[in-house]
Amino acid sequence: MAKLKRFGVSIPSELVDAFDRLIERKGYRTRSEAVRDLMRDALVESEWESDTGEVVGTVTIVYDHEMRELARTLTHLQHHHLESIICTTHVHLDEHHCMEVVVLRGSAQQVRAIADKLISTRGVKHGKLVCTTTGKSLA
Repeated sequence: MAKLKRFGVSIPSELVDAFDRLIERKGYRTRSEAVRDLMRDALVESEWESDTGEVVGTVTIVYDHEMRELARTLTHLQHHHLESIICTTHVHLDEHHCMEVVVLRGSAQQVRAIADKLISTRGVKHGKLVCTTTGKSLA
């Protein structure tokens, strides 16, 4: 187990009360757990900003599979980036719409570029990149 370090923070009581309500709704047992997650989130964001190491992310896109050439274009884009794509999951949402979740790994710049290409492909109705970490740099 990691060595723990305690520190004090002065925060307005209204902010603490609001934070306590939020973490209770989210199911945290203690403030410490919630603060640790906030700190890790800031560190992950910093990883993406620095673009110095390897990151991972997911791109989720929703599209109408009946749009001419769209499925072929998306598949071609994914084959073009095999070195960065870990896996893809395809889900049929209804008789017209599909969702794909693409898991990417590489530099932040590479992952963003591939995500931007997928999301901006003509016919994609919605897309979002979720940035995360390999976990190597987090305690």
